[in-house]
Amino acid sequence: MTVLQIVAPPLPESYKTPSAPSGSRIAPPHPSGHRTLLPVGPAYLNHLRLTLHHAHSFSALDKHLEAERDRLFALNGDASAAEDDLGVGDEEESPVLLSLDPKEWKKQDHYAVLGLSHLRYKASPEQIKIAHRKKVLKHHPDKKASGPNAAPITSSIFLNGVSQNTNDDAFFKCIQKAHEVLTNTERRRQFDSVDPVFMELEEDMPTAVEVKNNKDLDFFKTFTNAFELYARFSKAQPVPGLGHVDSTKEEVEGFYHFWYNFDSWRSFEWMDKEVNEGSDSRDDKRYTEKKNKSERARRKKEDTTKLRSLVDLCLSADPRIKRIKQQEKEAREAKKRGTAPSGAPAKKTKKEEAEEKKKKEEEAKQKEEEEKLARAEAKKQKAAAANAAKKAKRQQRAAEDAA
Repeated sequence: MTVLQIVAPPLPESYKTPSAPSGSRIAPPHPSGHRTLLPVGPAYLNHLRLTLHHAHSFSALDKHLEAERDRLFALNGDASAAEDDLGVGDEEESPVLLSLDPKEWKKQDHYAVLGLSHLRYKASPEQIKIAHRKKVLKHHPDKKASGPNAAPITSSIFLNGVSQNTNDDAFFKCIQKAHEVLTNTERRRQFDSVDPVFMELEEDMPTAVEVKNNKDLDFFKTFTNAFELYARFSKAQPVPGLGHVDSTKEEVEGFYHFWYNFDSWRSFEWMDKEVNEGSDSRDDKRYTEKKNKSERARRKKEDTTKLRSLVDLCLSADPRIKRIKQQEKEAREAKKRGTAPSGAPAKKTKKEEAEEKKKKEEEAKQKEEEEKLARAEAKKQKAAAANAAKKAKRQQRAAEDAA
């Protein structure tokens, strides 16, 4: 490897060091060789926190700053959320709701806790998020501790360092649990399957006795509401509606075909029994899981049977079925008479169609033969006329020769 020796030429004597331009943002160096820093601004405050409170531990400072941001957010909220709250989270909270025990979270109505009772399973993820934020701002422990309803401060050496807020924040824990359930797709479906409001409405489904004895029953209103309740569980969307009194035969048959083959995602894991606390026995866990599995299958079977009974009851009371059967009967009778129900000619059988086709073919063949004879006769007449013309010319020529 060859090393080249390069020597830079000396600068000319006329060369001068360029000065900073007048528009430059770079200030000339300080005469003492350093700049004076003023102890102001957020950087200096963080420096003091780091030095005085966190023993130069950056991780401890970061945790402190993050906790402070969370505290301010809980107290003041996000200003951007006030632009559009989607009309959720403002429902009145009853004393029964506020007295819920967070340990019994499986029995609570999570939609009511977040103020979404009017939407329930129709609530969107964004509405759940906004409703949760409103509830947190209202019931956060820090908010209550500094609010007008905070417990009075009692000076006692025995209470030193102990929170004197009499509210045990039980409802705030219920809010957090409701948000946890409703933001998890699988757990929300499990809760929706046993929604307490739906379970109450399910008990008021029409029965065979009510349908039979109630002469003033509005069939379409009663059964439309019933099927709309179960439509939420359908894997196939959209779900066909019951229709109206003038629905066609195809629409009625499509409705009953869909509901007799209803594919439901409803499940009953939410009602599973928990394993006894403190039990580490595998046998207990296996027994509990086996029992839960059999109970789920039993409830699923009962749900399917209940829905099938509802469809059977609807079919038996449907006034359109009688009309459709009457129309089919009239069509059969009209076919026997040879006319359609509307007075139009009845549809012909295959034998009649074959005979008619054969008759048309014979007529076409006969017509073709007649046309063929007519053409032959015309040709014959044309030939006779030509012969007569030739004979007349010969006679005329003979007469001219004789003269």
